[in-house]
Amino acid sequence: MRCFVTGAAGFVGSHLAERLLADGHEVCGIDSFANNYDRSLKERNLGALRSWNMFQFIEGDLMEVALQPLLEGVDWIFHQAGQEKERTNWASAFTHYTESNVLITLRLLEAALRFGWIKRFVYASSSSVYGEAARLPVHEDELERPRSPHGVTKLAAESLCSLYNRRFGLPTVSLRYFSVYGPRQRPDMAFHRFCKAIVCHEPLCLHGDGYQTRDFIYIDDVIEATVRAAAASSATGQVMNIASGTSVTLRSIVELLEKISGSRINVVIDDNQRDDVQHTCADTQRAQQLLGYRPCVALHDGLAHEFEFIRRLYEHRPNLAARGAVHQGNSDDISMPSKDSIAARKATTVKLSSVPRPQNGQADRRTSDQPVKAAQ
Repeated sequence: MRCFVTGAAGFVGSHLAERLLADGHEVCGIDSFANNYDRSLKERNLGALRSWNMFQFIEGDLMEVALQPLLEGVDWIFHQAGQEKERTNWASAFTHYTESNVLITLRLLEAALRFGWIKRFVYASSSSVYGEAARLPVHEDELERPRSPHGVTKLAAESLCSLYNRRFGLPTVSLRYFSVYGPRQRPDMAFHRFCKAIVCHEPLCLHGDGYQTRDFIYIDDVIEATVRAAAASSATGQVMNIASGTSVTLRSIVELLEKISGSRINVVIDDNQRDDVQHTCADTQRAQQLLGYRPCVALHDGLAHEFEFIRRLYEHRPNLAARGAVHQGNSDDISMPSKDSIAARKATTVKLSSVPRPQNGQADRRTSDQPVKAAQ
């Protein structure tokens, strides 16, 4: 197959392109090198890809480039590009989110429909479309309640994919990725920040009490599901959760990384609450049934792989660690402040074991350190 991968220099996109090439497919990748984090990291992601004769790379903006030459003869489109979650003002950011997540998706759908030879259009959606789910584990038919520009625009683009399938017969499928981690994870993402804090001996600022839970899924498992979604005829027109089906507390992740690294993390608890969902956990039965998908990588093993990647990244590139690899404004549940900013916050440095557990009624009962298992 000839494949077109957007966001090919990014975290998921670069892994996906490598897997497709290893499977014998031809790949054309495109990336705009948005300035959300250090370009050198994205160039590094492309390093192995550039050695393949069957890989072509285009640097360009998907709102501006001529699509027909790029999509000529393409069988599978994997749309991974988009504006990721940022902590920013709704009004000032929404135009950018709309262009990056909705209008570019619309332009690709129109091109795929017009050219007529596309066999599958795989869209990378997000668990952000759910917001704070009423029930866990959350099923794909649950009412979506997005709480951010990212979630709203991801849901809008996903809806466009479903519309083009129902109305025009375009073979689309949307994959709702939950919290993906692994080597090459963006510098603003939680596990990257955790690992960097250990390697660079920096404090880690934890928003909330650490009992928030997330459904983490390793990058190799995500790539496996994504490739299967392109090949499986039963996936056409579907929306599917791609997750581990379990959730763990952020607090337990820190403790696990301390064991993996053999180091203590200087945790700073920030009392300023963020408008984030407290708990995520996916029902993965649809992906199991339609794709034969089951995640294989255990959390401990995946974290160990990412920690080793981050250790080598920053130990061998001290200038990158010194200047910081991410622009301010990007983050998720855990952010790593500068030394100057710590003193300015209402924050307290604590031993992680001293964080009090929420009382009954104050938080979802799933906020224990034990994983929450989705129905099989």
